Amino acid sequence: MKWLLVLSALVAFAQCFHRIPLIKGKTAREALQEKGIWEEYRKEHPYNPMAKFYQSGTESMTNDADLSYYGVISIGTPPQSFSVIFDTGSSNLWIPSVFCSSQACQNHRKFNPHESSTFKWGSKPLSIRYGTGSMTGYLASDTVEVGGISVTNQVFGLSQTEAAFLAHMAADGILGLAFQTIASDNVVPVFDMMVQERLVSQPLFSVYLSSNSAHGSEISMDSVTITGQPVACSGGCQAIIDTGTSLIVGPDSDISNLNSRVGASTNQYGEATVNCQDIHSMPEVTFTLSGHAFTIPASAYVSQSSYGCSTGFGPGGQSLWILGDVFIRQYYAIFDSSTQAIGLAKSV
Repeated sequence: MKWLLVLSALVAFAQCFHRIPLIKGKTAREALQEKGIWEEYRKEHPYNPMAKFYQSGTESMTNDADLSYYGVISIGTPPQSFSVIFDTGSSNLWIPSVFCSSQACQNHRKFNPHESSTFKWGSKPLSIRYGTGSMTGYLASDTVEVGGISVTNQVFGLSQTEAAFLAHMAADGILGLAFQTIASDNVVPVFDMMVQERLVSQPLFSVYLSSNSAHGSEISMDSVTITGQPVACSGGCQAIIDTGTSLIVGPDSDISNLNSRVGASTNQYGEATVNCQDIHSMPEVTFTLSGHAFTIPASAYVSQSSYGCSTGFGPGGQSLWILGDVFIRQYYAIFDSSTQAIGLAKSV
């Protein structure tokens, strides 16, 4: 049995598993804070985590300054290596190209088509909208290697222009793991190609993020509670498990109530800050999904840095919830593309 595993720690599994170690790098927020330009940056590039789930014609993305997990893939013959965010909330693979003149491309690795003997240009342009800009380029195809599995004639995007905020991201590009139905230009996603070519014996991949250095995976959520008392998602709601979102995101009023109940104060940017000395006494938050309780302790939902402490609960302005890295770090997630089901288990 072969599965494609996306892991951030070297855990002992059977040799038939394919593993992709994920690196926990510096976030864009941390890089910008060190340069003293974070305040200016977030005013110019507002965070809109719901953008990619509500779209028309193009695949929308957004500025997430707290994404920190990425892995390495290779494209072409001979292979050229790139770091990418494995995103279960989008479906396209794209990387910078040598034809890109944007600032964001200058400090990232760029793909050179002339150095690959298996490269083929496509005939369609690619445009991916961001909350404050866009990535534009063209579709092409080549051999893509992910975790020891090589996919021939994989269609992917080569950027010619990129939004300015990507200059501060550690990863070069994005590898989408969501369904083909939300892929720009109906491109077959990398994992779907693996399944079609029988490179994996089951249509399953799993994600585990360690805490060390309708659209996609939508599920039903019953409630959000603290010490057994409902604080959000009254009467049930929909949620998405998304590795491409760093926070737990929900409707503005629910998130405001949740942050208030854990003792946080919200600033003008919607960030909920807490006293770092209070983390040990802050309550656990329980998310109940299809009758199963998943509890997140304060040590997991509060982010600590030299600039202070803040919760991992962010407003999204929509009725949909996104359970991002703050949630996924606590649980091992398995995605079954054939039944469109998700399995969750406590990580150890």
